[in-house]
Amino acid sequence: MADQRKSIIKTISVTLQDLAKMIDVSLLHPTMTDEAILEGLHQARKYGMATACVKPYSIPVAVRELEGTTVLVCPVIGFPHGNSTTKVKVFEAIEAVDAGGREIDMVINVGKALGGDWDYVEDEIRQINEAVTKRDAILKVIFENDYLSDKHIIKLCEICSRIKPAFIKTSTGYGFVKQADGSYNYTGATMAQLQLMREHVDPAVQIKAAGGIRSLDDLLRVRAIGVTRVGATAGPTMILGAIQRGIGETPKEVQVEITGKLGGGY
Repeated sequence: MADQRKSIIKTISVTLQDLAKMIDVSLLHPTMTDEAILEGLHQARKYGMATACVKPYSIPVAVRELEGTTVLVCPVIGFPHGNSTTKVKVFEAIEAVDAGGREIDMVINVGKALGGDWDYVEDEIRQINEAVTKRDAILKVIFENDYLSDKHIIKLCEICSRIKPAFIKTSTGYGFVKQADGSYNYTGATMAQLQLMREHVDPAVQIKAAGGIRSLDDLLRVRAIGVTRVGATAGPTMILGAIQRGIGETPKEVQVEITGKLGGGY
């Protein structure tokens, strides 16, 4: 879906910690070795990010490496395609929390959403949210917008407004769509879809953008429209960019051009 909204300039006030605590460092690529995951955890710790987003088997090492910091452990479940049964997703969520996960990112059943089986979709989100929140953790619900139209996104926002998970999230970063030439690609978060989600979900539900947030400018753009968390592999690059622009411990006003296109990629 192409972004059609007019670009505007907005002034926002930020600190370095504000920006760091927007970032879930993504350590999810299937080719990541234990060594690479460990390096990512050290980066999350060094820069004081919000969370390290990890595959479930990495929870114990993440808990160990982040102990004594404010960086939380964020496992994914039903990831990346959301095709497990509800029972399996609930079990996986409980196991992840019991192992030390404080924030859980789950993927909806996209096929059920596209097929209009909204009762199934809503019941699944509700069951997982209840399982997670009963254990003092929070849930982020991944829509996987690359597969959805605006009407699907709006319906999911309405469902999540009733259930009130902590966050709704645009993408996994792995929602590849087959192109006309036979290749696969994805868009990830777009400004238009983020604004659509903010407009249609209850204000109590926060928004996480993933896929396409590659630079400090991207981070500032989404913050300016009300996004409070991003998932990205480029977190350290964003923080170093902020330092270079003089963003530090005291609030600094920055002008943000809200454009229709984000950087692309995860």
